[in-house]
Amino acid sequence: MRNTPATAITHAELGLVLDELRFGVAASDLHGSLTGYLCGGGIASPRNWLQRLELEPDPAATTAARMELLERLFRDCRAQLDAAGFTFEPLLPDDDDPLTERAEALVQWCRGFLGGLGLAGVNAQRGLSEDAGEILRDFATIASSSFEYEDAEEDESALTEVLEFIRVSVLLLHAELAAAAAPAPGGADQRLH
Repeated sequence: MRNTPATAITHAELGLVLDELRFGVAASDLHGSLTGYLCGGGIASPRNWLQRLELEPDPAATTAARMELLERLFRDCRAQLDAAGFTFEPLLPDDDDPLTERAEALVQWCRGFLGGLGLAGVNAQRGLSEDAGEILRDFATIASSSFEYEDAEEDESALTEVLEFIRVSVLLLHAELAAAAAPAPGGADQRLH
């Protein structure tokens, strides 16, 4: 959808690199996984986040430029989540791409997000507020959705509303999970490294 100035990587660019690296994962799915992992308090760096998500590029297809783009994706996602403003955006196809592609990418993004949270060790059954649990249930509903398209204008409006819900929800989850992972005053950091 929209790309903020901090995120110069487009969905199409990432998709091309992932195809070239033979990852077998869609661009939105990967960005969702990374976002979920970081929201869940997963510890990673620009150089090792792919391994943390249990992904390995094809060594024959790995180039410095491709890996730099993936490192930049990590830095951009981390910066958006940590920014004081509401700059976070799921990485989705552009607004001028067909609605069906954008909706499917949003479904993939939500699937990836939930998987990333799981890899970070977040357990939806315990330790989350009621609101956070409801958000995750809503994400699971979106992740398992199959859309029907009837009225282009209404469908576009609905997709915009769902996207805004996801943007705000990710930031709320990030704030809650970051607060839960923060060390107690005077205590040691309790996160696993």
